Amino acid sequence: QVQLVESGGGLVQPGGSLRLSCAASGSALSIYAMGWYRQAPGKQRELIAFITSGGSSNYADSVKGRFTISRDNAKNTVYLQMNSLKPEDTAVYYCNKPSPIGRMPWSQGTQVTVSS
Repeated sequence: QVQLVESGGGLVQPGGSLRLSCAASGSALSIYAMGWYRQAPGKQRELIAFITSGGSSNYADSVKGRFTISRDNAKNTVYLQMNSLKPEDTAVYYCNKPSPIGRMPWSQGTQVTVSS
């Protein structure tokens, strides 16, 4: 059974930074493209970044230039470095495959709150 565990969220002031981690058990992430999603209160979950198995990345316009997705295959972990955070980045953040095909079970995510 594949299990994803996100961590690294918290409360940060506008302009601050956080690094989120997504660790997996039960499956080797290295062979998959992986993505980061977020869901703000009252909104649908949206894909904001993904990284291919070869290391190419793509970002939603809302986070481009501020967020960086990366992966450490030796640690079976995917990261999201978030800089220049804005209040509108407040959401629960999740990792999973960017495609619905073969998607892993959703975990509880990690809360990011950007507020002064």
